[in-house]
Amino acid sequence: MTFRRSLLWIVIAFVLVCAWTAFLYAHGGGLDAYGCHNNRKAGGYHCHRGPVAGQSFASKEEMLKKLSADKTDTPQKTTKR
Repeated sequence: MTFRRSLLWIVIAFVLVCAWTAFLYAHGGGLDAYGCHNNRKAGGYHCHRGPVAGQSFASKEEMLKKLSADKTDTPQKTTKR
């Protein structure tokens, strides 16, 4: 084989490895309006975006309870006149 052909095979192999690696790390779980989705393999519900990003819950209902509690716990800003 010539040097050019060897280099071509190396480049092709590199591209395939990069594409395969990206495929392995990505998951196709669509996110809902809260930026979360069900974990079908391990169970539960976890969030990638939104106000509870990075957190896991037993269910979507648990996440909604947390969101509701966070909204009622935050003090409201008042303006003095």
